[in-house]
Amino acid sequence: MANINLLPWRVTYRENKKKQFIAIMLIVLALAGAVAFMWISQANGRVDHQRERNQMLEREIAELDKKVAEIKQLQQKREELLELMELIRNLEGTRSVIVHHFDDLVRAIPDGVYLTSLEREGELMSMQGMAESNNRVSSFMRNLDASPWYSEPNLSSVEVAPEAGGQANAFAMTVKTVVAKGAGPDADEQEAQ
Repeated sequence: MANINLLPWRVTYRENKKKQFIAIMLIVLALAGAVAFMWISQANGRVDHQRERNQMLEREIAELDKKVAEIKQLQQKREELLELMELIRNLEGTRSVIVHHFDDLVRAIPDGVYLTSLEREGELMSMQGMAESNNRVSSFMRNLDASPWYSEPNLSSVEVAPEAGGQANAFAMTVKTVVAKGAGPDADEQEAQ
């Protein structure tokens, strides 16, 4: 049989296959690198786009927070103005009440009685004075009780005051001030209508 040496052909074939394999590997690596680069670029682009959107949202939120703070300040000013308007309305409605209180107090004081001090805290009026007799103090209390502007006169003390003369007495009393029916802010509004 004839001897055919196929060994050099196999070595050449193997080297060609090895070169092809390396070439294919390089192409695959290049394609993989290109695909990875495109994927990373796209991912970075999406991340950058999302960051821009987040920054835009943060700016909008900051502007809305400013507007909310302004609205809260405006609501607070509105509440303060409403309270002030209510206070002014109440003061205007009751400004004539004090005149009625003093007018009725003068009418209730009988002859022989005079006041030395007069203080008012809220609805309670405290007064001190001098009277010619106990009967004058009693008459003063009855007059206050009959008045539509006063209620519940309460005598705190009565002391003899000889320095004021004869049967003079120093007295201290308290009385509640009230708004008579048909008077006050509601009545003023009704009269205006």
